Amino acid sequence: MCPEILTNISLFSGAGGLDLGLEAEGFATPVFVEIDRYARATLEANLHLLHCPEARLLGDITELSPQDVLDAAGLCPGEATLVAAGPPCQSFSTAGRRGSITDPRGSLFSHFVEVLEGIRPRFFLLENVRGILSAALKHRPLHLRGPGNLPLDEDEELGSLLRKVIIPGLRERLGYEVVYGLVNAADYGVPQVRRRALFLGSRDAEFGSHRWLPGAMPLAELMPPTHAEGLVLGRRPWLTLRDALTELAENEPEYVRYSRGREAALERVPPGKNWRYLRDTYGHEYLKEVMGGAYDAGGGKVGFWRRLTFDKPCPTVTASPIQKGTCLCHPVETRPLTVREYARAQQFPDEYVFAGPISSRYSQIGNAVPVGLARAVGRALRKVMARSEGAREQGVAHAGAAAKG
Repeated sequence: MCPEILTNISLFSGAGGLDLGLEAEGFATPVFVEIDRYARATLEANLHLLHCPEARLLGDITELSPQDVLDAAGLCPGEATLVAAGPPCQSFSTAGRRGSITDPRGSLFSHFVEVLEGIRPRFFLLENVRGILSAALKHRPLHLRGPGNLPLDEDEELGSLLRKVIIPGLRERLGYEVVYGLVNAADYGVPQVRRRALFLGSRDAEFGSHRWLPGAMPLAELMPPTHAEGLVLGRRPWLTLRDALTELAENEPEYVRYSRGREAALERVPPGKNWRYLRDTYGHEYLKEVMGGAYDAGGGKVGFWRRLTFDKPCPTVTASPIQKGTCLCHPVETRPLTVREYARAQQFPDEYVFAGPISSRYSQIGNAVPVGLARAVGRALRKVMARSEGAREQGVAHAGAAAKG
């Protein structure tokens, strides 16, 4: 089934985690589009591992036309199997200021749509933070919401970006069948709890064409989870940080260092615990001393003063393991995860080279799509294509039988 060459045009490629997983499922990538020079250097250093040594690397998507991308890929409109992208997500993140579509990073969605319109791939994949599902088209800060403030207009309501821009842009403007939802990478064999929004599009309505009822299948049916937390019939247990780091030997481990004060506080935190342990064991005054202004911050603050445990999946690896709210301290040693441990949590192979200063390498890895999650998408699309091929063959056979009759 699916004997044709499967091509993936990669946009906002980053370090290539998405493309690495898709490649493992048979999708060749003839062109990468990535503006960051260090990420491009990373891609160039690993083209042999991506099995695309002749691939072209392009820069700023805002300066490229769809034809530029097609020419670099050696394809014509309609020939690409897939366009896969993970645009910068900070403007949609619930951890940020949520500038949404007014943020230049958020407006990159319109460039994604323009490229899709010109390339007309059979499928597309858009990956982003879960906040994109609830982001407002026009952001209003929290302190200006609620009692005593003007009511929200339609563009300020949660989810308005999805309802008014993303889905209309993909379904109405482009005419693609769209399936979307929230997935957890841990449910697909990734040793990391990482919840992300996925949008999958089909130009030829292949997601629903095999069903008796009209309409596309839900994302969970298109991509059935293979792993689960605890014992679930038909699924394997989640992979843990121990699984991720097994047999990892580093002669010269690379990592950024904590300040002496933060190191001293983390020395007191056992594996699997965070700031709450310091509060409950040493009291509020000590906690206030070590947390400073963050002591009065709202929210659960789960990532503050956090030491990991080997017995659970790694929390979401972010662009930095040492920020106050994204502490990823090693379970035993009082240090952040190393660059290579970070890469293991994202399932990059040990021979994968990351270019640039250490801050950029952490960022490239943290912003990547986990390889296992990308593979799950690739497998799902292969099944859809095989099903379509089977339906076509069955239709030809029925037509032939009818002709003979």
